[in-house]
Amino acid sequence: MTDAPGALKQAMSAIEGAIGAALVDYNSGMALATLDGAGGLDLNVAAAGNTDVVRAKMRTMDMLGLGDGIEDILITLSSQYHLIRPLTGRSGKGLFLYLALDKARANLAMARHQLTKIENDLEV
Repeated sequence: MTDAPGALKQAMSAIEGAIGAALVDYNSGMALATLDGAGGLDLNVAAAGNTDVVRAKMRTMDMLGLGDGIEDILITLSSQYHLIRPLTGRSGKGLFLYLALDKARANLAMARHQLTKIENDLEV
């Protein structure tokens, strides 16, 4: 099992093209842990903004009566991927992993696979 700082460190080192990572509480919008790479992102601003994305998607799914869970949310920019993965374990309820990737260097399928592994090893 890995703690939050260890999980973010693993994400930044194991996922090609990672430029920033955070563990976020989407009830408060606060980043519980962040790790910035060469991207220069303000991960606290990203945490708050992506909290709105997660809340909106959950609200929409509820209004549609979908009994499904969110595996991940992908936001594709011209030069970056932003990957949001709500945690599914009991101890991770209300939290999500956020990962920003350099689109030119990242392999999206591998990043999603690695982020799933990191989530499974994460102990909050």
